[in-house]
Parts: sequence; structure tokens; C-alpha cells
Amino acid sequence: MEQYDVIIIGAGPAGLTAAIYASRANLKVLIIEAEVNGGNLSKTYEIENYPGIKSISGLELANQLTEHGQKFGAKLISGEVKTIENVPVKKVVLANGDEYESRALIIASGTKERTLNLPRAEEFTGRGISYCAVCDGFFYRNKEIVIIGGGNSALEEALYLASLVAKVTIVIRRDEFRADASVVDRVKDNEKISIITKHVPEELIIEDDRIKGLKIRNVDTNEIETVSCSGIFPYIGADPCTEFVDKSLLDENGYIITKNDMSTDIEGVYAAGDCIRKDLRQVVTACNDGAIAANSIIKYLKNKK
Repeated sequence: MEQYDVIIIGAGPAGLTAAIYASRANLKVLIIEAEVNGGNLSKTYEIENYPGIKSISGLELANQLTEHGQKFGAKLISGEVKTIENVPVKKVVLANGDEYESRALIIASGTKERTLNLPRAEEFTGRGISYCAVCDGFFYRNKEIVIIGGGNSALEEALYLASLVAKVTIVIRRDEFRADASVVDRVKDNEKISIITKHVPEELIIEDDRIKGLKIRNVDTNEIETVSCSGIFPYIGADPCTEFVDKSLLDENGYIITKNDMSTDIEGVYAAGDCIRKDLRQVVTACNDGAIAANSIIKYLKNKK
């Protein structure tokens, strides 16, 4: 079995930044990614708050980070982690049965979008319900779509979709957005975007095996109204991808509890990025976490010699 100094679970901004720092220190690094390199970045239309870069597509930044993450010799493979064994070395077991060992471990597995909790929603995922505007927006060109959610992701994707579709309707539970003021202003100024506040999704409207609209409920009066649409894009939050992590390391919401140096309560196990407990989840904070975790491991491994 090939052994590594560090295994990094997740090839998002946190994991790739950690790979840069660890491999530049001449550590033997393996990165394991379950889905797409770059993590959720690859599904984001535009990034405007990454320092030094005024504007860049999420996919382009994801590609740059992936290339940079491997520049100094880190190896990147695709695989889904099923279990982690912590003694005497860190052993990572993948869904296909492959096993890898390392002296230290960084968990940077990120988050996964919450799905729409409505009858038949799972059945229509990928054919009327989408969780990736960049991936699927083209299929709704010149049609009407609904976005559910009032955070930065929802509004940024609304602006992107407005460049493709005939009309965007944003439905939010509250009477105000949770997004940055600059993004909110752009949404409000866009003539193709309408906003419905204090409503939640209630029922899919399906005709001829296609989504034709969405019933929404007023949270104050419980009155039902109908919004016509061909597609629905939910941005209703995310949950950490930590199913394979020792439960003793998790908080009540499934996020990994870390110290200031990104270490956990298990020796040699560190965590970084959106999967850890923290207040702000952004590309720049994920990179910060990854750099700290890698630097901490460099010191840890030196002391273990």
C-alpha cells in the first residue's frame, strides 16, 4: 500500500490550498475528490470577492486552483471516502475498496446543497429541478424559472439566469435578503427579475410529466398562489459532507469542530473549509483554513520524527 505524508479529502479551495503549502514543504500529498475538482466553485457563475481578482468565473478559478494544487507534486485522484481509520496510521478507505495510508489527514470535504423537500421533487431533479445554474441554465433559455432562496448564491445565480431566460422569480421566506447589499441592488435593478417575499414552496405543478409551475404559501396568511415556470432552482442552504467522520469530532449540525490551528481532537487529523464549524464560508476563508491546516501539519510531522 502506497503511503503518504498527508491525505487531503476534498479538492475545493481549502483542500487545494493545503496541497500547495504541504507539497511545497516536500511532503508527499494525496488529494481525494468525490465529485468535481474545485468543489462548489465549479458550479458558481461569477466570483467578485476574491482578493486581487475583480471578477472571474467560478469554473475558471476552480481550474486554476486545481492546476496550482498539483504544481508541486501533489497527486489528485477521484473517489468517495467511506471510512477513516485513525490508528496506528491514518487509513482512508474508498467506496470501491481502495485503501490509502498517511501520517496526517486534512478533511476538506465541503458541503452539499439541501434538496427541495416536496413530493416528487427527487423524481424531477435534472428535468425541471436543478441545483446548478451554470450546468443547466442553457436548457431554460427564453423560459420562465423560479429561484428559491435569498442568500448570495441564490441572487448571484438569479443574475446569471436572467441573461438566459425570459423571466426569473425569486421566492424567499423572509421579507428581506441575506445577501450582500451590492448583489441585492443589482437584482432589484434587473427588469427580468421579480421578487416574492414571505412565501415558501408548497407543491409542484406537473402537467404531461413536466414541471409547469410552483404553488407557494404565504407564511403569514397561509394563502396559496401559483407561479408559472418551466424550471426551479433551489438555493436553500447546505449541509456538511462529513458522513465518514468520527462523530466525536462533529457539532450538532454535523460540522467538524477545530481549534485555531485547524486541528481536531484526534491527533494528526485536521479539517478546513466549509465542512468546519465557523461563521463565514467563502472562497477566501476556505483558502485561509487550508493554509493554516497545512502549516500545522508541517510542524506536527517535524515533531513526530
